[in-house]
Parts: sequence; C-alpha cells; structure tokens
Amino acid sequence: MATHVADASTIPYIHGVSRRFAWIVFALTFGLLISDYMSRQVLNAVFPVLKAEWGLSDTQLGSLNSIVALLVGILSFPLSVLADRWGRVRSIVLMAALWSLATMGCAVADGYGQMFAARFFVGLGEAAYGSVGIALILSLFPPHLRSSLTGAFMAGGAVGSVLGMGLGGVVSSHLGWRWAFGAIALFGLALVMLYALIVTEARLPAGGVGAGGGGTARRFGFASLRRLLASLFCSVSVVCAYIGSGLQLFTMAAMIAWLPSYANRYYALSADKAGLVAAAFVLVGAIGMTGCGIITDRLCRTHPARKWMMAIAYSIASCVLLVAGFSLPPGPAQFAAIGLGMFFVAGTTGPAGAMVANLTHPSIHATAFATLTLANNLLGLAPGPFVAGILGDRMGLLAAMQLTPLVALPASVAFAIGYRRYEADLCRLRPGSAVSRG
Repeated sequence: MATHVADASTIPYIHGVSRRFAWIVFALTFGLLISDYMSRQVLNAVFPVLKAEWGLSDTQLGSLNSIVALLVGILSFPLSVLADRWGRVRSIVLMAALWSLATMGCAVADGYGQMFAARFFVGLGEAAYGSVGIALILSLFPPHLRSSLTGAFMAGGAVGSVLGMGLGGVVSSHLGWRWAFGAIALFGLALVMLYALIVTEARLPAGGVGAGGGGTARRFGFASLRRLLASLFCSVSVVCAYIGSGLQLFTMAAMIAWLPSYANRYYALSADKAGLVAAAFVLVGAIGMTGCGIITDRLCRTHPARKWMMAIAYSIASCVLLVAGFSLPPGPAQFAAIGLGMFFVAGTTGPAGAMVANLTHPSIHATAFATLTLANNLLGLAPGPFVAGILGDRMGLLAAMQLTPLVALPASVAFAIGYRRYEADLCRLRPGSAVSRG
C-alpha cells in the first residue's frame, strides 16, 4: 500500500458565481494583464531608436526595463496585503488606471531622466496586479484547474509582450516612438473603464475570498504580521516554489528584453521587423506557458507532487535548447532551437503557481501570489534585462544571450528540493490529509 497525500486541489469546490460570469471575469482580467505587459514591453521595441536618438548605453536601456520589474518586486507584497483587505476589484481598477496614465507619460518624455520617472510610475501601477488578478481568478474556479489557469493567465504577460513589441515596432516605424506609447496607453484606459462597469465586488462570492477584504481573510491571516508571514512561508516546499519560479523567469525576462536588439544587430533587421521577429518568439513562450500548464494538470491530477517533476523538466529543456540555439550561426536552425527553448522557458509558471495555491490558504492567495511575484521580479524579471545589458556591454550581446539560460540550472535544484519535501510538508500542514491508495 502506498500513501498519497491530498493537497488543496482535492478539496471540494462550491461554485460562488455562474460559470459564464467566471469566464467573463477571466477574460477581462486577462485583457488587463495584456495591457500591463504591453505598457511594460513596448519599450523594448524602441530600444534601437532611443539608443540612437538619446545616445543611451545598453546598461541605461536595461535600467528602463528593470525599474518596472524592481518596483513590482518590492511593492507587490504590501500592495497585495492591502488589496486582500480593501477589495481586489477596486485595487485592480486603480492599478490599471495608474499604469495606463504613466505609459502616456512615457510618450511625452524628453530624455532619459523623464523616461525613467515615467517608467517608475508604470512599475508602481503594475506592482500588485499579477498577484491580485490571479487570486481573483482562482477564487472563481475549481482547484484542480490551478496549473491551467495560472499558466493561461500568466501567458497574458507574454501575449502583452508580443503585442507591445510587435505593435510598438510597427507604430514607431510609421508614426514615431511616442505614438507607440500613446496608443497602448489609450488601449489600457479604455479597458479599465470597461472592467469597472462589468466587474464589481458585489458580484463576487460572499465571504471575501473572491472580493478580498471579507471575513475569512480577517479571521485567517491578518491578525498580525507574524501570522501572515508564517502562513506565507509555512514550508520548505512553498519557499522552493517561490525561488525556483523566480530564477527560471530570469531567462524569460532577458529574452523578452533583448531579442529585438539581437535581431536588429545580428540579422540586420529594421526596428519594426526586429520587433515582429522577437514578438513571434515571445508568442511561442505564451503558448508554452498555457500548454505546459494544461499538460501538467492533465498528467498530475491524481498525483499533484508530479508537478514538481514537470517544472524541473521544463527548466532543463529550456536551458539546453536556448544555449544550443544561441551557439548556432544565424539562420533557420538557430530560429528553430530558440523557438523550442522559448516554448519551455516559462512553462514552470503554471506548476509553481499551483503549488503556491495548494500550500497556502485561499483568504491570503493575493498576498501569497504577491510573494511569488516578489520572487519572480527580484530573482528574475528585474535582474534579467539589466544583467544581460551589463554582459552585453562587456562581452557582446551574443555572449549575454548564451549565458543567461544557465540560470535555469539553480531553478531546477530549487524545484527538486521542493519535490522531496512536498508530501511531508502537506502532512505537517494538513494533519489527517493522507489517504491510502493501491
């Protein structure tokens, strides 16, 4: 007889809203995430233009990208705590309005200093959106869909990056780089007004899990900071999920930031064509995030611990393929290898998010995902573009692109440790949750 430990994905689920409304909320929240990343990544499409017009170094260009991720990492936790108490819908509307207005500020920036300030406010607005958005979505769907929903939702970041870089490059080439920022800002403002009209706190499940700020949240996690932190870092396995996810996204962030410049420098493509080529690779990454999440849920529905093994496989596959791809000469073979690597590079998002949700209480899911976002940004999304920029200045961009995928190796180690501790941690956190299986 073997012992299988039931995790949160096996807990009975009670529907609080209609299935149709749940998917409407998902679509609108997903749309705002696309706007979020369009505002964040449009900058990458105009890197060559800004470098020529303002005479910026690769390090300065990387800092304009990394300041957003840094603020997301630093502020996601405190702002998500407030969102769990104040209301997730109200927080989402406020955040989306701020980053859209800040993106409009980028359109009128006159020099590196003003652009840096505008990007600061983009980061401030985007800081807690990913964690609050996914917490809201998970509250409306059955737990066994968590890897799929997390992967699909977070793929919105890659889709937004694709649209930001692709449309940004096209608009910049025809109307100028300022219009690229302006058009994306207007899209965000229109979407946030639609969201505010359709999604309200009153239409979400009673009790505060969906809306945030309800009775369950107050009873469970917010009596003291010590209790909250103990709930967020309650086991070795959940800490490993935070760390592994963050390290793995280091490579994803570097690829998103520098693929347009790589295509421009090594394939002699214009800014708009380079942006479109890079956008195609990032779209492959978005498909991979969703596909890997679905595959993980289907293969691991009765054995949740296998999700850790899937994360390890995705990490190692991305490392091998991307290192091999950037070691090949420019051409179709290189494109194929990079494309395959991009498919797996963020495939860990779904499994890591599911593990965090399974190991924490629903009433603090926004804060738990904020902690995951903190790790993602401080370990991956913020340093990735900046470190790659430094390596590009010192060793050349090709060498930087060859080295950054190696960060997937320590990410795999973190996931392996989490796998070894997962069932023991569940037994400790949920006494009596073990069930016999043949």
